[in-house]
Amino acid sequence: MTSKDFAKIYKQLKVKPAKWQKALKHNKPKEKKFGIGSRKCGRCGRYGAHIQKYGLGLCRQCFREIAEKVGFKKYR
Repeated sequence: MTSKDFAKIYKQLKVKPAKWQKALKHNKPKEKKFGIGSRKCGRCGRYGAHIQKYGLGLCRQCFREIAEKVGFKKYR
């Protein structure tokens, strides 16, 4: 099927709300529970190089920018 076919199908499903909800339920991406994609930086939203220690929840780039403000003396 091409993207044009899917557009046509979605257009037809929008008229039928029950079937539209079922299509959305079964075709949405799953929520990540573990791994790189499950955690993102609380400041900028990046996924990689995440620092979870001490409950920071920051990527390494953001941590370097605000380490002194948070109270870290040695951060290199």
